[in-house]
Amino acid sequence: MHFREDFIHAVWKYQYFDKRGLTTVADAALEIKKIGFQNFHQGPDFSEAHVAIDGIDFFGNIEVHIRSSDWDAHGHEDDENYDSVILHVVWEHDMEVSRNDSTYIPTLELKGKVYLDVLRNYQRLISTRRQLLCSDFLADVKPIIKFSMLERALVERLQEKSKLIHEEVRLTSGDWEEVAYRWLFHCFGFKVNSEPMLKLAKAMPYRLVKKHADQPLVQEALLMGQAGFCYQDKPDDYTLFMKREYEFYRKKYQLGESIYPSEWKFMRVRPGNYPSVRISQLVAVLSKSPSLFSLLIHKVRTVSDLAQLFRVKPNAYWEHHYQLSKKSGKSQNRLLSNRTLQLLGINFIAPLWYAYGKYTDEEVWRERCFDFLQEIPAEENRIITSFQTEGWIPESAYDTQGMIGVHHAYCSLKKCLGCKIGQNVLRPAK
Repeated sequence: MHFREDFIHAVWKYQYFDKRGLTTVADAALEIKKIGFQNFHQGPDFSEAHVAIDGIDFFGNIEVHIRSSDWDAHGHEDDENYDSVILHVVWEHDMEVSRNDSTYIPTLELKGKVYLDVLRNYQRLISTRRQLLCSDFLADVKPIIKFSMLERALVERLQEKSKLIHEEVRLTSGDWEEVAYRWLFHCFGFKVNSEPMLKLAKAMPYRLVKKHADQPLVQEALLMGQAGFCYQDKPDDYTLFMKREYEFYRKKYQLGESIYPSEWKFMRVRPGNYPSVRISQLVAVLSKSPSLFSLLIHKVRTVSDLAQLFRVKPNAYWEHHYQLSKKSGKSQNRLLSNRTLQLLGINFIAPLWYAYGKYTDEEVWRERCFDFLQEIPAEENRIITSFQTEGWIPESAYDTQGMIGVHHAYCSLKKCLGCKIGQNVLRPAK
């Protein structure tokens, strides 16, 4: 039978093996008094364990491998961090192993001791050809377990995004107005142009944009210029105006180099999502909201509040253009759609609130994020479809964000035994 090391970790963690008459490979009586705490960082796999070997108590760490020889294969024999290991837990014992000081480590071999139900469940879990490895079991998993896993994956997803936001907090010395501005640009890139959008926000600081809160055309010229969009082969009058304004303020504010045009992605991007169109929409938002972060913290509570803040019209020029000097075939409504607003709620508002709550150590922001996401309809994409196909129907963005988190962090990496659903599937029948 083939399995990954995380299976042995789970067997030890949940004690899914017969402990009657337990002995080490050297036939010493073994009693497990405390399994220890699983360590997800560098060092032995379980810390603060307690076992008795031939009646003598040992306190220390547990290391888990598929085979005993993995100890040397992983370089533990010369690593002082592993001198505190009191028991080596393996599926198969194929050699004696020792610590850095050459003393042998007692070994427990699990082969022949693991509950048959557990082995069968694991084999059935990893052998399926379906997109979700747990598909055959999902119908029997209690809703509370699925909900708990979605919440955990959602929190992990928000924490990952918080790290990106906190890095900007560090870079701006705690200027949350600037951070909110940068995060807004990053999210307005909608994945494909998120990095150049963030780069643009850094190249055109919020403090300068705010100076022209009552001059949206100047704001647009500054951003279009720093984005590298003002230099067209056949400029129209509007583009020439943008270029003149940009060059004047570029010298006045001693702005750095603009973004090179090749950094932007237009290929296979719908015209409505072109970075030039998105910048025009950002200007419409920023010109109406001179204190962005304060508004997001104090005025936005619901998706309706967000819509009121963000559903503003760009300059009329953009109804007939998708790039400077490039006309669209027909008139376009450049108001942000409901779907776009919902995506901004998911990717901009919720992570920003969550990161702010972590920064201020205020738990209320976590619950506010959850309430907000539950107000947004469920997303539709291939990942969500894979769950729906198995009868797991999401009710809101709270569920779909959790599903995306489960997929990215567990399903796609086949880390089923790190998932509460996989752990539930593995356990033996009572």
